[in-house]
Amino acid sequence: MVELNIVLLEPEIPQNTGNIGRICNAMGSSLHLIEPLGFSIEDKYLKRAGLDYWKDLNVKSYKDYGQFLAQNPQGQKVFLSKKAGVRCDRLPYSNTVYLIFGKESVGLPEQLLLENKDTCVRVPISVCSRSLNLANAVAILSYEVMRQHRFTGLKAQGDLSL
Repeated sequence: MVELNIVLLEPEIPQNTGNIGRICNAMGSSLHLIEPLGFSIEDKYLKRAGLDYWKDLNVKSYKDYGQFLAQNPQGQKVFLSKKAGVRCDRLPYSNTVYLIFGKESVGLPEQLLLENKDTCVRVPISVCSRSLNLANAVAILSYEVMRQHRFTGLKAQGDLSL
């Protein structure tokens, strides 16, 4: 079984975090929020974007990145950045993986990327584009992890017989 964890380092936009909560629910994954947050967990936009899934979500909060690491020492830590040289589909993902995303305005800190170069990945995008929406990037990476693990634990087939 795959243990997929989504980690948001200092997220700023409640609607993105709400949408990411929906993605986590669809993946059966946990959502880890590292402070400071740019909004309150009680934010109406967060809850609206997360719809009724928010109450079923396993959300864990941390005061800082050090506390997150101390409480989650095991598992593969993968960092998303447009600066990474490795495409997201080229990295093999372990059974326990933490996908780590930075804040919407600036991404992950440069030092964190340098310290973890071997597990930094990027989503390929057009040269005409600066970046992807955070929730979209989370969805792409989450599905890539699950694809590599043959969508284990997910309902991978529909009920309609064509």
